[in-house]
Amino acid sequence: MNIGILIPGFSSNERDWSIPVQQHLVRQLSVGDDVRVIALRYPHHRAPYHVYDAAIYPLGAGQARGLRRLALWLDTLSTLRRLHHQRPFDLLHGMWADETGLLAVWAGRWLNVPVLVSIVGGELVALPELGYGLQRSAFSRWIVGQALQADAVIAASPYAQRLIAQAGYRVPPERLRMIPLGVDARLFRPSAEPPPDPTRQRLIHVASLVPVKDQAMLLRAVARLDERVHLDIVGVGTEAAALRAQAAALGIASRVHFAGAITHADLPVWYTQAALHVITSRHEGQALVTLEAAACGLPTVGTAVGLLADAPELGVAVPVGDDAALASAIRILLEDEARRLALARSARAAVERDYTIEGTAERLRALYNGLIP
Repeated sequence: MNIGILIPGFSSNERDWSIPVQQHLVRQLSVGDDVRVIALRYPHHRAPYHVYDAAIYPLGAGQARGLRRLALWLDTLSTLRRLHHQRPFDLLHGMWADETGLLAVWAGRWLNVPVLVSIVGGELVALPELGYGLQRSAFSRWIVGQALQADAVIAASPYAQRLIAQAGYRVPPERLRMIPLGVDARLFRPSAEPPPDPTRQRLIHVASLVPVKDQAMLLRAVARLDERVHLDIVGVGTEAAALRAQAAALGIASRVHFAGAITHADLPVWYTQAALHVITSRHEGQALVTLEAAACGLPTVGTAVGLLADAPELGVAVPVGDDAALASAIRILLEDEARRLALARSARAAVERDYTIEGTAERLRALYNGLIP
């Protein structure tokens, strides 16, 4: 197959894990198939290159807005036409039901090839108080609506599927598929070594420090827990200073470790040193960190978004924004070692059964083949 993938940004090389799951997916798809990735905004150059066996065509648009965004769209369509004439695409896959999905749909009609669009992030929500979500403006809602006209629309979780109708869009059931983005279960796996200090009940949280991840709620929950409970926060972002100040104000600064940026390959070590993984997001289309933790034999306690909302084998879900419920769920699992270990086993088994990156590639290939005339 000749597959064209449109994506906002892609790794500049095999060591640049800007969006790890997309890099893992392209690695799998490019084994045996011709994969060409058109990266609209990152990297910030226009020189084609290869990652694994895939050819990458960056357009280097950065944060283009307004008329520059229109120029980017025209550039994307022109690039797709040129690449199609060089070697015809069998199909196009837009990652995100945003401008990449819209452009994939338009190009597919123009070039007469089938199109898939994946719902990946905040396309279907509006959180104006956080400045998050594409449902906050009429123009962005129109873009999403155009993208959802693809021949197949992929949601990564039942939660994301439900949001389509809630946002007012109609995607016929025959065009809708549920395919989670999987993890590399060879990289993310349980450790044979016990945690370095079992007397310290460690939690881990892996996310960008931005408002939609709601680490403020996480810190309030930790403040409700026994002083033996310690938290590692892995990630960087605009909220870092405010969160450090909040931890100090809550009197838990000595129990919260801001680890900063950790490379993708080093994350398994951090997961396997913890007792529980915690997410507090206001929204997630999937929450890949839930699967990374699960692959390491680590159950998640978190808000009912993404996969966790419908997959009790991965952990325990609580209402969004409810720090008391979160603290209670954490406490119960920390005090019930048998239940926590049972969840750890079921989480790893779920990954091996349903959520590997190899499985994602296989399901996508099956869908691709079904769409190609």
